[in-house]
Amino acid sequence: MDTLITVVIAAAISLIFLLSYMRKLKKREREAHEAAKKGAIYSEGPRAQHPHIDANACIGCATCTGVCPEGDVLAMLGGKAVIVNGFKCIGHGLCADACPVGAIKMVMASPGMSADLPVLSPQCETNVPNLFIAGELGGLALIKNAINQGRDCVDIVASRIEALRARSGGDTWDLLIVGA
Repeated sequence: MDTLITVVIAAAISLIFLLSYMRKLKKREREAHEAAKKGAIYSEGPRAQHPHIDANACIGCATCTGVCPEGDVLAMLGGKAVIVNGFKCIGHGLCADACPVGAIKMVMASPGMSADLPVLSPQCETNVPNLFIAGELGGLALIKNAINQGRDCVDIVASRIEALRARSGGDTWDLLIVGA
């Protein structure tokens, strides 16, 4: 009889925790659907760098949704991470860094979505020779990204100096950095 009472009490406690967990899951799913509706109203999608989620690789751990400081950019729908408000993403990549299975990669928006952005070479050079654009103007938000791109641009300019010096014969070169 004592064993039966113990099993019933354990089952009741387990049921309470299970119901609480299921209620939280339903609430999170409802909030994700609401965020997705709001995102569809306010935007056609991400305009610059944003996460791309491989649904086949996603294990549904929701780590990415918890680390995003921008709010409801990502959400869990159907047990998988999805982008619900792509227009709010600023491209810092914390979600990609936090994903334990590497299911999230940072990508640029399609050319139609990023029509406001300048066309750049892979080295961030515009159609004007030796004019480089780095950071948010080129589609990558955050100072960290701008600094990395700027450093790469300066490295490219430094590698071109010898060729420029041979053509013009000058020893003095200017490097102008506009921005913060």
